[in-house]
Amino acid sequence: IPYHVVSVGKLRRYIDFKNLSDPFRVLRGIGQAAGIMRKLKPNVVFSKGGFVSVPVVYGAKLNGVPVVLHESDLTPGLANKLCAPFAKAVCTTFPETANAVKHGIYTGTPLRDELFTGTKEGGLARFHFDGKKPVLMVTGGSSGAQAVNEAVRTALPRLLPDFDVLHLCGKGNLDESLKDLPGYCQKEFLSAEMPDALAVADIVLSRAGSNTLSELLALHKPMLLVPYPLGASRGDQIENAKSYQRQGLAHVLMQEDMTPETMTKALLELLSQRQELVKTLEAYPVKDGTDAVLELIEQAQKEKK
Repeated sequence: IPYHVVSVGKLRRYIDFKNLSDPFRVLRGIGQAAGIMRKLKPNVVFSKGGFVSVPVVYGAKLNGVPVVLHESDLTPGLANKLCAPFAKAVCTTFPETANAVKHGIYTGTPLRDELFTGTKEGGLARFHFDGKKPVLMVTGGSSGAQAVNEAVRTALPRLLPDFDVLHLCGKGNLDESLKDLPGYCQKEFLSAEMPDALAVADIVLSRAGSNTLSELLALHKPMLLVPYPLGASRGDQIENAKSYQRQGLAHVLMQEDMTPETMTKALLELLSQRQELVKTLEAYPVKDGTDAVLELIEQAQKEKK
C-alpha cells in the first residue's frame, strides 16, 4: 500500500516541553500534506482520527478535497474535534455521538468480512476443547491487560469447573506453568484463528475498546467489560462500556472492583443471562457500518464533482 510521510506533533493534554515545538511540526505537516494533495488529487480523504490525521485533513481542506471522518469512541478524540469543522460527515460508532458532533451520522463501525467466517467446530478443534462446557474467551487487546491476566489466572480454580477458558494474554505474557492445565488455552494473540475463536466463545471478558465492542456486538457475544481505568486512558473505554451497559448490550465490572471473586461471580451471572443478552444483541439495529461509511464516501466524491 503506498504511503506518504508528513511531519506531525502529538496533541498532549498535559504539560510537556514538546508542546512548544510540536505546533510547528504540525504546521510543517499541513504544508507537506497540502503538497501531497496537489500531487495525488484525491477525490476524498477518509480519516479515523489520531494525531497524524490533523495535518492531512487540514491539507485536504486547503485543496478543496472533501473529508469524511470516523469516530470510534463515544466521545470524540481531540484530533477529530479539531478536524470535524472541515468534514462533510462524521461517521460514529455510537448513536449518542452523532447527536453531539457537527455533521454527525450514526453508521456503526466498518468490520472485516472474515470475522463472520469462523465456526464453533473449528474453534473447538483449534483450541482443544471438547464442547462439554461453555467457552469463556478473555481478551485484553493485542498487548494484553496485566490486571485482567492476573485476575483470570488467580480465578482459574473457580472458573474451570464451569468453563473452558481461551485466554488471549498479549505478547510476552504467557504463563508456562499453566500450559498443560486442562480446559485452559492461552495464546499471546490470534490472527487467522480469530474468527474461529469468536465463533466458539459463549461469553467474552474484554476491555472496552470500540472496535472490539463492535465486533462482539455484530457476532452477538454476551460481554463482561472491564474498561481501562481513568488515568491509564482518557476515560473513553469507561464511557464506551457504560453506553453498552445502558443499552442492555453488556455487563460492566470496573477494574477497581475486580477481584478473582467478583470476576467469577460476574461471569457466572453473565452466563446465566446469556440467552436474554443474545436476543438483545441480535435485535440491535446497526451491526456492520461498512456499507453506510462507503455510501458517505461516495456521496462526498459526487459532491466534489
